[in-house]
Amino acid sequence: MPSKRFITAVGRRKTAVASVLMVKADKNNVTVNGKTAKEYFKTDLRALIAVEAFAKSESTEHYAATAHVQGGGIAAQADAVRHALARALIKTEPKTRAVLKAAKFLMRDPRAKERKKPGLKKARKAPQWSKR
Repeated sequence: MPSKRFITAVGRRKTAVASVLMVKADKNNVTVNGKTAKEYFKTDLRALIAVEAFAKSESTEHYAATAHVQGGGIAAQADAVRHALARALIKTEPKTRAVLKAAKFLMRDPRAKERKKPGLKKARKAPQWSKR
């Protein structure tokens, strides 16, 4: 979409929501809540997960992305950023869709915490049974 100056996309995981604004740049660069991905996620693994969509996309263009993430934990936020970046990449380069879909970056992971039921300690854990 050459007519637009930037691309936006939203990614989700558990209760984490990431909104990404992506523009063309000299090299792939991601900032999350005003910090670099490495500074924000603190571990190399989480930072790599967040920018994994760029590595798998095999695109010739480079983009700078600004992500705003809220909710969930650090792991869910990294997955939400990856989901949003993948969605933004297919808007700019539709040819990358097959690669990103095969890597399962376009699918929103539906797993979330199950709600607590009345009479139970947690979602499924029951109080200890006593005979007397």
